[in-house]
Parts: sequence; C-alpha cells; structure tokens
Amino acid sequence: MALRFEVLGRFNRARAARLTLPHFVCQTPLFMPVGTQGTIKGLTTNQLEDIGCQIILGNTYHLALRPTSELIDELGGLHKFMNWPRAMLTDSGGFQMVSLLHLADITEKGVTFQFKPTNVTVPFYIRIVRLRGQMFGFIFLVQSPVDGKPMLLTPEESIQIQNRIGADIIMALDDVVKTTITGPRIEEAMYRTLRWIDRCIAAHKKPNEQNLFGIVQGGLDPVLRDICVRGLVERNLPGYAIGGLAGGEDKDSFWRVVAQCTALLPEDKPRYVMGVGYPLDIVVCSALGADLYDCVYPTRTARFGTALIPEGVLKLKHKAMAEDTRPIDPTCSCMVCKNYTRAYIHCLVTKDAMGSQLLSYHNLHYMLQLSRDLHSSIIEERFPDFVRGFLQKMFPKGDVPEWVCNAMEVAGIKISSCCAPFLFSHDSELEKDAPTKKFDDNETAFDDKYTPINKFDEVAFDNKYSGKNFDDKYTSTKYFDEVAFSNKNNTKQEL
Repeated sequence: MALRFEVLGRFNRARAARLTLPHFVCQTPLFMPVGTQGTIKGLTTNQLEDIGCQIILGNTYHLALRPTSELIDELGGLHKFMNWPRAMLTDSGGFQMVSLLHLADITEKGVTFQFKPTNVTVPFYIRIVRLRGQMFGFIFLVQSPVDGKPMLLTPEESIQIQNRIGADIIMALDDVVKTTITGPRIEEAMYRTLRWIDRCIAAHKKPNEQNLFGIVQGGLDPVLRDICVRGLVERNLPGYAIGGLAGGEDKDSFWRVVAQCTALLPEDKPRYVMGVGYPLDIVVCSALGADLYDCVYPTRTARFGTALIPEGVLKLKHKAMAEDTRPIDPTCSCMVCKNYTRAYIHCLVTKDAMGSQLLSYHNLHYMLQLSRDLHSSIIEERFPDFVRGFLQKMFPKGDVPEWVCNAMEVAGIKISSCCAPFLFSHDSELEKDAPTKKFDDNETAFDDKYTPINKFDEVAFDNKYSGKNFDDKYTSTKYFDEVAFSNKNNTKQEL
C-alpha cells in the first residue's frame, strides 16, 4: 500500500482527512479535474498548481491510444511527461463500455461499434472469452481511431497500462452498465466486477508505488451493492470507489446509493464517488461521508461559456452580459475575477479560445475552493453552518430540492432554516427528479441554448414554460440541472 489516510475531523458521517500519496499530500474532501489525455484543456500545470489542484485524473483508454503507455513509460511516466509534480489518478478504461455503447451493433459474434472521429467508420469489437466452457471475461478488441489497429483491453492489460503510466492511484477494470438498465445484466456486471478485481490484484506489479482502488457496482439494487461492497472490502484494498452512478438515475436513487456504500466502506480508507462534478452533489456526498470526486463538467461547461458561481451558473454568452462591468463573481479571489469583467469575457466566449480558458480557470478555482471550504468547515466544527450557507445562496427562496432535504436528514444536518415548507418553485420541482449524467470529455458537445443567472421571475416562467421554449430574455435559475445539456430536452433549457 502506497498511501496513508488520516481522518482529521468529523461531523457525523462527513470527514476531513489527510491523504498522503507518493507525489503529494492531499486534503479531503477534494475534487479532481479530468485531464483526459494528460492535459486540462486550456490550462498549464503551473496554473493548476496556482489554484490549488491536488490530483489530476487521466484516461487510460485515451492515453493508451495516444501517445501510448509505452512511450509515456520510456519518458519517465505521466508525471514527468506532462510536467505535473503532484498526484495523479488513472481510470481503467471501463467507462468506455458505457460511453461508446450507443454506437454498438450487438450480435452473437460480438459488438461492432461504428465510430467516426474523422468521417471514417472505425469498428469496435467486444468478444466474450470462455475458458473450459465458463465465461472468463471480456476482451475488448477496439480498433483505434488513431491508427486503425485493434486494442486489447482485459483486466490484466488495463493494470499493465496503468503501471506504465505511473499514476498514484489506479482503478480496477470493472463491468460498467448504466444505472437506468434493469434486470439480470446488473447482477451479471456486479459479480464480474468481483471476479475481475482478483485478476487486477494479481496483475498489479507496483503495489508499493501505486494504489489499486476497487469499484463498487450493483446498479440501484441495495442487495447487489451490499454484496459488492463486502466482497471488495474482503480484498483489503488501499481505497474504494462508488461506480455506476451519474449515468441517468434520478437524484433520490443517487444519494441513497452513496449513503449505503459510504456506511459500509471502511472508515480508514478513502472513498471516491466517480463522475460527480456538480457543486450541490459534492456537498451532499461529502455530508454522507465521501472524500474524492471527478468530472469534466467544470471545464466542459466553461468551453460553452458558463461560469460557476455560488448562486448556480452564469451564462456569459447571453447578450445581457455584453455591457456588464462586474466580475464573474465579486466574492471570488481567482485571477479571472480580479482582472476581467463579464462584458470582456462575453466578447471572448463568442469569438476567441481565451474565453473558455479564462472560464476553465475560474470554474476549477471555484471547485477547488469549494473542496477547501468543505475541509476547513469540518476541521473547524462548523460544517452544518457551511452547508446551510451554501444552500441559502443557491436556493434563496427556500426551494431546496426534496432529495437534498432527505439526504441531509440522513447526514444529520438540520436545514429547516434553508427551506420554505410546501413552497417549491417550478425549477426545484423539475430539478429534484432530474437525472444525473456522467460526461466523457470526448462526447458530442451539447447544445448552446442557455440563459444567464439573475433574479428568477416565476411569473415569466409560468407564462413561458407551458409547451414553449424559453425566450431570449433574462430568465434564470439558482441551480444548474444537467437536463439543460440534453438535446432531447430543449424545453427544459434552464431549470
């Protein structure tokens, strides 16, 4: 084991800890920006250090394709390759089982994916391998969009690639299915995940340099989740992740799975909720006892002109921003808010790449400051006050979503002062049942039909919402809902 996890403070389930990794000593709770191919788009590693980034996440699948794990290994590992002195985490490549599934043509022979990165059809294959009549695992024969060569991804190969890349934390290859799927496939995936963890452990050649985390699967079934947690804990791994979420499930199911898993996982090991990047979700999960989070959301939404602020989000592309001389967030201490106005960034986001770079900088600063605030509020024994203050800024009318209220009750945090009983505005009623979504940094971009934050006009909302798209006026929200990113829900552009 190449880590040390020390809990420094608690409030009920929530905990603040010191996570010592080979390349850096981290404070939890913490958010990890996603650098899919060894870079956070638009930012240098020096800038990431300046805003307090502790761990960067890399994508095993994409790094194996380009520049290849062999080249990274020859050049001294990913830390040296990308000039990043602090900690890193690499995923296993398992998420591509979900993110590319919509391209699949499933036959008895296997699964053919028609992938078109550059207007060229590239097939992908997944074949079931049997040993003495029994299923041994999946072999991913993925034809590379880079050079057209097949890529073989098994639990052993995933670990070997990650050993060459050299991250502080590496993830076991799990059988990933969307939480919206029901039936025997969920159970099959959970048991396969347990079988694969043993193969990953056996293949791991650097246990004293890299920490192998197992991933809890089981969909939304509490019995399957319980079996998977207990099976992984028996392996006594350095840390554990809660996987299979942020894939379309309703929020009420989301927090209940997190609460169940954190209650069962060891107290002395880090807990990582995969694919979670919305500020509200991170606050809720931290209250339930989670420690680590990752998502491309802050940087991806920045590239489409959206800034994160305590009240929710701010749409810098909107015409109302054209003459606004205020900073993005007057309370923010980041370089962007100190030096640039909304009007200036509005000009950039419509014409110049610098706009997305500035917003990426600000958004990551916001997420990392949120991580620091969570940590310090627990250490200083004021965590409930921090949560209430966070919710009051995001929901000034008291329309805190019901799922948040339920989660806070389990977490032992009283938020009645933040809530207006039986008074839920339309946006919160829509949001509370909104699905989560895990973003892949290489997915097709969502549409650009947003509105900026300002004061919420409920009468205008009532008049406009019934069967209509929002007009181009100053309609706003206090909480960004990922449904706004779906091309299939254009009538719910800003909830």
